[in-house]
Order: sequence, then C-alpha cells, then structure tokens
Amino acid sequence: MDHVLNALGQPVGRPLPGWTAPPRPPRGPLAGRFCRLEPLEPEKHGPELFQANSLDTVGRLWTYLPYGPFDSLEAYLGWMRAGCLGEDPLFFAIIENTGGKALGVASYLRISPPDGVIEVGHINFSPPLQRTPAASEALYLLFELVFRLGYRRLEWKCDALNTPSRAAAERLGFRFEGVFRQAVIYRGRNRDTAWYSIIDSEWPRLDSAWKRWLSPSNFDSRGRQRERLSDLTADSLERNA
Repeated sequence: MDHVLNALGQPVGRPLPGWTAPPRPPRGPLAGRFCRLEPLEPEKHGPELFQANSLDTVGRLWTYLPYGPFDSLEAYLGWMRAGCLGEDPLFFAIIENTGGKALGVASYLRISPPDGVIEVGHINFSPPLQRTPAASEALYLLFELVFRLGYRRLEWKCDALNTPSRAAAERLGFRFEGVFRQAVIYRGRNRDTAWYSIIDSEWPRLDSAWKRWLSPSNFDSRGRQRERLSDLTADSLERNA
C-alpha cells in the first residue's frame, strides 16, 4: 500500500520513519570485470574518447544530445572543461579493460539526496563500446552504487523519439512511467521526454538478475551471452509486481 489516511481521513503518502538522506556519489573509480569507470579528466581521457567517437562518421552519437559533434579535439576538450568537471552532473569515463582505452562516458545528474533520487544520463558510447558486455556493465556499476548508497529512486530520461534509448531502459530493468509532452527545447526542436525509473524495492531482484547475466558462466568461449539480460530483468520485474 503506497498511502495511509491522516487524522482527517485524507490519503497521504506512507511515512518513512528513520529515513536518512544518502551521501552524494563519491568522485572515485568503479571497477568491474569488463570495464572500469574513472572520474572524467579531459586531458587524460579526452583524446581517446575523441578518437573513438570519430569512428561515428555521420554523427549518429549526437542526435539526441544537446551538444556535439565536435570538429576538433580542442573543441571537445573545451566542452569537457566547461561542463564535465562539477559535482552535478558527475561525469565518468568508461575504460574497456581489454584494451585499456576510454570508449564512453556516463554521468550522475539531478542528484537529490534529501529525496533519495538520482538520474543517470549523458550516456555516450562510442562505436567500439556499443553492444558490448563492457557497456552494460558500466551502467550496472553506476546503478549498484546508487542503491548501495541508500537512494530510493533511479531515473532514466530520454527523447521520446529515441527508440534505442527507450529499448535500452527496458532491457536494463527500468519501468516506463510516461511521457512529459513539450518538456524541453534543444537543437531548436521540441523534445517530449520519456521517463523511466527503478526504485529501491525493485533493486534486489534486478541486482540478482544483473549478477547472473554478468557471471562468467553466462558467456561462452567467444564471449557470446547464453542468457539475455532483457529476459532476466523482465522476469525480475514480473516477480516484483
């Protein structure tokens, strides 16, 4: 039950006795089997990221982001220095373990410890990182830390026309909550925003599903998955319903 009745007989949200605001995510590394995340440093990670992003010769990476593409390394580093070094958004570089190169970025943003709410966004995976176990594991590392710190709600938002991002949200275990119409203007065009979330009561089962998918036993000798993450997270959400 998500509400109670107050002394006037009105429905109000359930109380949260003992609730304590979680800490802000630390600016520190996160390590996995396929990848690691490091706080983004323009001079350290920028050249590798720019090179990896340049493999997208048509600019598909940037269609649904409010910035980019960048026509030079210096322009890319300038954007990083101006907007990626603060605490919110808190940017990370994604380093693929096998090659040791930075191949993508992601961030925490709209961080609200008093409400226990945090969003993951600014996700940009270069072509070499896309559709790899490292890409999925990078997001798991971010999600797991959110709930380990004590947050109640993790959000994912995207342009409602961004079909790949919406499919990714569902594959990763997020629940669709609706579309905010005419929510944002970017690149001189309208954006209807699709909202997704995972809440703390759902996370333990999703965490188990993720760990099962990431287990070495789930990948054959050629690195191909035996069980699909989308199947495991969908089953987890059905059991949480």
